[in-house]
Amino acid sequence: MRIRTTAAVAVACGAALACAAVPVATAADTPASVRPWQLTTGSSAGGGQTALTAVTAKAKQPYALAVTFSKVKVAGGRSAVSVGTDAIVHLSYSFALTATDVDVSASDFYVGLDLYRGSVTKPANDLYGDQPATCSVTSSESSSEKVVTGMTCTGKVDIYPRSDLHNADAGAEWHGVAWAVAYNGQNQQDPADASKIGTAELTGQSSPTVRRLSKLTTDATPEPVGKGGTLTATGALTRADWDTHKYAGYTGQKVRLQFRKKGTSTYTTLKTVTTDSHGKLRATSKASADGYWRYSFAGTATTPAVSAAGDFVDVK
Repeated sequence: MRIRTTAAVAVACGAALACAAVPVATAADTPASVRPWQLTTGSSAGGGQTALTAVTAKAKQPYALAVTFSKVKVAGGRSAVSVGTDAIVHLSYSFALTATDVDVSASDFYVGLDLYRGSVTKPANDLYGDQPATCSVTSSESSSEKVVTGMTCTGKVDIYPRSDLHNADAGAEWHGVAWAVAYNGQNQQDPADASKIGTAELTGQSSPTVRRLSKLTTDATPEPVGKGGTLTATGALTRADWDTHKYAGYTGQKVRLQFRKKGTSTYTTLKTVTTDSHGKLRATSKASADGYWRYSFAGTATTPAVSAAGDFVDVK
């Protein structure tokens, strides 16, 4: 897994409740595979449990930060996202936050959202952002007893397929965990007193599944073809392989051969073909009119639907 190395973002709040996200000096990052929300032990704001990590190995545990989360949304509520072998995918997220007696303007107060697969205490995999969320104050109530601050926060989960994903992650159930951590001046890699660090999280939030990006091609020959002649359509269905970082043939899949007559906008399915052991396709059909030929794949739980670009064939 990659390690956070980017600068943290602090929230600077003015007296008129207007906040601006401003960059601060690069913060010391937590060790590889350790997230700020994993500092929490015991019950969380979301009812989840998290493990005490090496960061708090000095036998002192963080306290429960008085922060709650609501209105969590990842990738605009989409049910699935597709990821290839190289291009970084950025998933936006947003949530509301309410903090009681917390200095939300502190340079070492961070909030964000991670995605995890499996148990939040021992995830099979997790995905996170290169930077924490940025927040804006929406309300502030002060009394002699407490100060309650409401905020809206946004950020991105950055998926690097070459380092973050494996084929086993495709189509699996993912969840989101919104988190907040107040280091309160403690060293972020090796705190002298972990009991002075406050943490909170909300686990089990809805997240899109992650699918292996698919590609599909069609080549119809001969071109041109005589009216009533036999046309042969070849092609290949491939998908991202996150273990080898290449595209590989998707074998044994049902794919439709379709035709759209010139001057129309609708494709009609002519027959269904199964990909071979290399993901390749081959089918024949009679040519009756000028038009476009293509293969179309309906998709699976691990691989999104895809249609090839239409290949125009002139019928003489």
